Amino acid sequence: MTHPSPAVQKRRMTVALVLIAVLLAVAVVVVGAVSAGANGGAGAAASAPPTPTETPRPAPAEAAPPATVDTFDRTAHSLDDPMSIWVVVNKLRPMNPQDFEPADLVFVPVEYTFEPYMRQEASDAAVTMFEAAANEADLFLASNSAFRSYGAQENIYDGDDTLTARPGYSEHQTGLTIDIGPSTGECSIEACFGELPEGIWLRDNAYRFGFILRYPADKMAVTGYEYEPWHFRYVGVPLATEMREKGISTMEEFFGLPAAPSYE
Repeated sequence: MTHPSPAVQKRRMTVALVLIAVLLAVAVVVVGAVSAGANGGAGAAASAPPTPTETPRPAPAEAAPPATVDTFDRTAHSLDDPMSIWVVVNKLRPMNPQDFEPADLVFVPVEYTFEPYMRQEASDAAVTMFEAAANEADLFLASNSAFRSYGAQENIYDGDDTLTARPGYSEHQTGLTIDIGPSTGECSIEACFGELPEGIWLRDNAYRFGFILRYPADKMAVTGYEYEPWHFRYVGVPLATEMREKGISTMEEFFGLPAAPSYE
């Protein structure tokens, strides 16, 4: 077997060393790249910002309810004209003229103690109200007094200004007022009428027919009269309903008129 010469062996050794060096260099590069990738991934993961959470949006403020607009026309009828269904008669506001008598008085076809006369519009409303009390609640009403002239009031006035009006100052003279009691006569023209089923029904339902309880129990300082649960005044359905909805029980307060506890 022939052995290579020393020169050839030296050349082969040099080539082998070069290859080993190249392989080592390649290995270093590969390992470095892998490490860098791993570290880079971990670093990216570590430095990645947290997933943002959605900030809750504040609930919108509840809208304020719209302001209530008073659309009721307080000038629809006169408060002074004796032929107006809104005429206000009290101790400071006498009839004008004082001997006024409505031209449209008619007999009211209801049960009565004394023949009742009222203005046509008020009479029709009273008849409908009496019929409703009978049909809806099996309650039977009667008129105790309705229109009273100036002369009739002269005969009735007894000098007690909290119980009866002076001639010329009575609502009965308008032809728009009726005193109501039960057909049995129980508690007629007495405060106890307000506790009877008939009185309670009228208190709660008269507005539907255009009537108001003119002299409430707690308004003597305004009206000048003691509680009269039998005394109902026709003002028309719109005003009676508006007063009820507003919780205003006297015409003086509703129209912003002075209280009338006594005569001037």
